[in-house]
Parts: sequence; C-alpha cells; structure tokens
Amino acid sequence: MLATYKLEREFLSLLEEPQLRLFESEFKIKKDEFLGIKFDKRGYTVNDKIEQILDSKIQTIGFFSGAGGLDIGSQLAGSKVISSLDFDKDSVATMKRNKYFSHSSHFHRDIKEMSALDYSKIIKENNPEKLILVGGPPCQPFSKAGYWVTHKNRLGSEDPRNMIGNYLRMIDELSPDGFILENVESLLHPKNKQAVQDLEEAIDKLGYKYIIYRANSLDFGVPQKRKRVFFIASKSGISGEPIKTHGTEKEIILNTNLKPHERVIDWIGKFDKDQYFEPEELTTGKTYDEELKQIPPGKNYFALTERDGHPNPKFEANKRFWSFLLKLHPNLPSWTIAAQPGPWVGPFHWNNRRLRVPEIAALQTFPEDYHFVGTRRSIQKQIGNAVPSFLGEAIVKHLISNI
Repeated sequence: MLATYKLEREFLSLLEEPQLRLFESEFKIKKDEFLGIKFDKRGYTVNDKIEQILDSKIQTIGFFSGAGGLDIGSQLAGSKVISSLDFDKDSVATMKRNKYFSHSSHFHRDIKEMSALDYSKIIKENNPEKLILVGGPPCQPFSKAGYWVTHKNRLGSEDPRNMIGNYLRMIDELSPDGFILENVESLLHPKNKQAVQDLEEAIDKLGYKYIIYRANSLDFGVPQKRKRVFFIASKSGISGEPIKTHGTEKEIILNTNLKPHERVIDWIGKFDKDQYFEPEELTTGKTYDEELKQIPPGKNYFALTERDGHPNPKFEANKRFWSFLLKLHPNLPSWTIAAQPGPWVGPFHWNNRRLRVPEIAALQTFPEDYHFVGTRRSIQKQIGNAVPSFLGEAIVKHLISNI
C-alpha cells in the first residue's frame, strides 16, 4: 500500500523560481504547503529469519567482512556464513551484535595471522557439502606490479597495505569450491593492467576458472549507483553472468522481466520523522548551510554557478569535487554513499540535512533490524565501505549456481 510523503515547501523556499517550478512539475500538488509524493515503504528484516539458513549445506567463510554487507548477501542467497573476519573492532562487534550471525565464529584478527588451522574445527563442526569464501581485500598500492606473487609457490604480499595476496593464500590453504573477490572499479583501470594480469595468473595457478564482472548495484535492486568489480571463481567453471533484476527504461523495453531502478524515497521516506533525528545531521550555521538550501533536489553546487544560469553565482563550475553539496532527488536512485565523507560531501537529504544512519544503511540495502556498533563516524565508515547486501546476494547466487 502506497503512503504519501509530504515534502514541506519550507525546504524549497530558497530555490530560484525557475528551479522550483522545474522540480514542482514532477509532482501532483495536493496542497500549497507541501508536495505530496506517493511512495512505497521498502525494507526487510533478517534477525527474525535465522532458521531459514541454519541447515544450509552450502556454507561461507567471510574475510574483510566489515559490517557484513557481503556476508548478509551470502545468507540471503542461501549460504550459511560459518565465520567472519575483520581487523576493525567495531565491525566485528556489529556482526556479533546481530542474531542473524549468532551461529558464526567471528575473528577480530589480521588475515596475515590466520591459517587453515584456525578454521579446521569450524569446518568440521559445520560439515559443509560446498564451501565458498567471500571477501573484498584492500588493494593498495596498485602501482607495484606482481607484488603478491613473490616466487613460484608463494602467494604472499610484500606490501603490508595489500591484502589480496593473503586472501589468495587462504584460498590456497582452504581450497574452497569457489570464491568471490570484490574490489573497487578502478582496479580495472589501464594503469593496473599488469597487477590484474598477475592476479589472474595467481587464480589460474590455484586451479580456478573465473569471470571478472563489473557490477552496478542499481541493476540489482539497490537504490544507489555504486560500481564494483567481482572476480567470481569456481573449480567447476563459471557460465554466464549474475542475473540483473532492474534496468533503465530502454533496458526494460528489451527485457520485460526487469523492474525500474529503485527510488530513494521508497527506502528512506519512512525515516524522515522526529524519532530518527540525529544531532550530526544539522548544518545550521555552518560554512555552506545557506548554499545547501539554495540547491534543488538532485543537483550539486553546479546549480549555483554561471554555467547553470544562476543569477547570483556562488561557485565556479568544475572547480570542486562533483559530490560537493550534492543533494538527493526523491524520485531517483542515490549516488554512492561514502565511507569517510568530508563535511560538505553529499549526498545530502533534500530537506537540507545530512543523512541519518538508518537512511545510509537503507541505501546500502542493509536490513532494517540490523544493529551497528560504534561512534557515528565509525558506523558511517562501516556502512560506506560495505558491499550492498542485495548486490552481494546476486553475486553469491551466481557463484552457488556454478559450484
């Protein structure tokens, strides 16, 4: 059943008249004091559904788990997560806090200290028919080619900032039926060509067949543009690609099974109530508070430049980061949620404030009943670093169908 979101006109009061009319034209105005936007309350829970995965014989060991985005995705895909690992104390505490992972063993350790021996008892007790590993290892720097293959039989890392080698070492020791290696899209930049070739060679030597899949979370029901790269590997081979569930208008015409990309209002509209207020959301009296109020929903600082026809330009186009004063549009997907945004880095809410924790979590498709542990800054980092759970689910499902 659809609800009506009331976008109060006071939040649009400082827009220039042409900008206001352009935004208003998208909605049917019911009353003068607000714009009425019909929306669907999207979301889901997991802590009450743990029994659904306890008997699964396809099981997952997570590395670099963070707050558990990819681990949640694994269990949504039907694979029981029997262990997680992360070096960040708050992230490990977050996973321990949620009943959804009460059956899992959680390590607060550095992967460099881990070996197959640490998992022998866990694997024996759970007795998986199929075992997969998932993880998104930090990967800096990429300028040093070949740094994880130090000699013929060793997959270690000579650079302490690079964890890919240690992840490959755990794959070598545990010999799972398949694995997922997730990373930032820039991994495939031409400057990293040699490094990627070395990674491919290492995966080949381990005896896995794989695909490199560029994913945009938009295509899998996530209300956010977020591009990631996945190495999806199996001893049996990988056929095809993960099945997209959402698409653009043009894509939907060609494939009627696709749904339209998700709108942010459907995921965060319900959190725009006083009970969810956070002191950190306020920008009142801060450096660019007035400028933020002058930017229409869906726009960034460009709206206050001569380039975009503003009568009193405040900024010069292309002189700042694109995400500076970037504001969400209720009818569109979000832009990428950052892990450590600067004070004026968006996306901001269309109500001229910073996003709240339940909102950024929802935009990453974390469950509504998922609990995070740590300071506001720590939680933002945990959520911003995560693989969106719905994206993780789609990738893991594809791996499961190929092991």
